[in-house]
Amino acid sequence: MTLTLQIVQFVLIISILVILHEMGHFFPAKYFKTKVEKFYLFFDVKFSLFKKKIGDTEYGIGWLPLGGYVKIAGMIDESMDTEQMKQEPQPWEFRSKPAWQRLIIMTGGVIVNFLLAWVIYTMLLFSNGDTYIPSDSLKYGIVVDSIGEQLGLKTGDQILMVDDKKTRKFNEAVLDIILGDEVTVNRDGREITVPLSDEGKETVFATQGKNFLGYRSKAIIAKVQPNSVAEKAGLMPGDEIKGVNGVDTQYWDEFRSKIGASANQELDISVLRNGTTKHLGLTVPDEGIIGIELDLTDLRVTDNYSFLEAIPAGYKRTIQVLTDQIRQFKVIFNTKTGAYKQVKGPIGIVELMSPTWDWVYFLNFMAMFSVWLAFLNILPIPALDGGHVMFLLYEMISGRKPSEKVLETGQIIGFVILMGLMAVVFGNDIWNIIKKFL
Repeated sequence: MTLTLQIVQFVLIISILVILHEMGHFFPAKYFKTKVEKFYLFFDVKFSLFKKKIGDTEYGIGWLPLGGYVKIAGMIDESMDTEQMKQEPQPWEFRSKPAWQRLIIMTGGVIVNFLLAWVIYTMLLFSNGDTYIPSDSLKYGIVVDSIGEQLGLKTGDQILMVDDKKTRKFNEAVLDIILGDEVTVNRDGREITVPLSDEGKETVFATQGKNFLGYRSKAIIAKVQPNSVAEKAGLMPGDEIKGVNGVDTQYWDEFRSKIGASANQELDISVLRNGTTKHLGLTVPDEGIIGIELDLTDLRVTDNYSFLEAIPAGYKRTIQVLTDQIRQFKVIFNTKTGAYKQVKGPIGIVELMSPTWDWVYFLNFMAMFSVWLAFLNILPIPALDGGHVMFLLYEMISGRKPSEKVLETGQIIGFVILMGLMAVVFGNDIWNIIKKFL
């Protein structure tokens, strides 16, 4: 059931984004009286699941869920309809329109993707605010595992800067560390700059970064699961765990480590409840989970926004997401980090979807993915929107149209590049699935 829900969420997000992206091409084309022959969600290779012609346009749903397209008359695109291009140009064709109109038609999809992300972030900030854990004022510093230590970090460090830039939010600091060259921390009262090695990053990516860096917090219970080991032992929300078997346990990571290493053992848990210390006994089950959730209210901060304040804040968030995505190419193209092995395709992305229906997560993911699609589509690769824009800008600057032969060759080269990238991405997905069974 969980996998089904994740697939439904992913397909729904892709469908919405593809339809809106293609509308970004469709409506300007219609406005400039350019004939649109097809408007498809997904690709209809050989056949389609549904199609209906309304006016000059055939609307349909293909069977191959890798995107979608609009086929505009008089345009060299992935359909490679060269027969049409051999005919005399007609007034309703793309090639007959002024360059500035063609530029608007080709950038329409990317603009819609960017605006959609901006609107989503604006509405989320207005309705929910921005809740985060500040990285520059963590009360108890960070907590790292062996992988974090390989990067040069230590539990208890307080992050001051990454690459001479202060980071306000902890989640941003984590990404900055993965993408950065050095991190400055406060360690035992001393300011230390730690170089971030490619070898350390390779280990982070090889393990998909699980738990290499977290934030330290007091072991205060927020919630106790019904019928759990913790509930049966008498633990309650608001309890602060102070020790295990007589050994002081100040922080959550210390308590979690002790529980994880004590399967089938009886433990004496000392908790502070309403100013009084109580001792409770429990036996840790095989899986090492006792059924409690951590209270982070003393670490979290929420910034609230009025509607007018949320508009520029939503724009800033959109630009930040775009900037972070561009920066990721720095480590992806650095073969020493091995980050290219973790690039995810549709199969891998499904695993990132929430296992439960969460509208905030759904909308955040949609906004992030919309920015990602905008960025990918504007890359100057023939067969993408950015490739068409590249040729149009050349035409507008030089005053000369590229020949149809050049456009056709570029389309073929771009298609080969995209197929190669897709092979790598799907190969990574399949290999990561195989590794789970090895």
